Amino acid sequence: MLGCMDAAKLEQAHHRLIREFRRDALDTANWTGRKEFSDATMKAMAAVKRHLFVLPEHEVAAYVNRPQSIGHGQTISQPYIVALMTDFLDLNGDEKILEIGTGSGYQAAVLGEVLKTGHVYTIEIVEALAKAATKRLKELKYANVTVRHGDGYKGWPENAPFDAIIVTAAPKTIPEALTEQLIPGGRMIVPIGRAHDRQTLTLVRKGNDGQVTVDKVLPVAFVPMVRSKP
Repeated sequence: MLGCMDAAKLEQAHHRLIREFRRDALDTANWTGRKEFSDATMKAMAAVKRHLFVLPEHEVAAYVNRPQSIGHGQTISQPYIVALMTDFLDLNGDEKILEIGTGSGYQAAVLGEVLKTGHVYTIEIVEALAKAATKRLKELKYANVTVRHGDGYKGWPENAPFDAIIVTAAPKTIPEALTEQLIPGGRMIVPIGRAHDRQTLTLVRKGNDGQVTVDKVLPVAFVPMVRSKP
């Protein structure tokens, strides 16, 4: 279905989506242990206009609770999963966050809304998407988000360590470099599994002593996390 919706209809669809999150949180609470999301998460999801982050021809479905193609074999994540992953970081607002998989910039914008004095560093392996996201986030005045074109498996060592890491594509196993770049006391949320197979949203915690614990959260489906070519 092609075409554009007027601003009032987009706003109504956005409000309906936010209400869906409350129901979905209850429906998945047996897996996640969370019956509701924090006020900060909900306010961020309400503040970011998803239709600005999808392809123009997909604008009419921007507030349907499902992933959508953004080209180059990549997707913009399901809004509920964006909310859930954001909430699992338990942010205070002053953190330094690393995101792997910028895509169109939607998740980075949500994180940027949650942060008050912190900063989001986000890496995208597809150069065209990285350039487009940089332009979009600049136009939307997200001064607390920095985009980089690069290989997410390597992390961003120049700005490490990070208080929290969020990965929006699925590696087969937890990337060692990302665990190393997480501060003691930090947490990482990442989908683990093979493409077109069972994947599990996974919460990684690094203790103050450096020990890492891993907890499975929820079955999910993400595009695979890919490495740069040699």
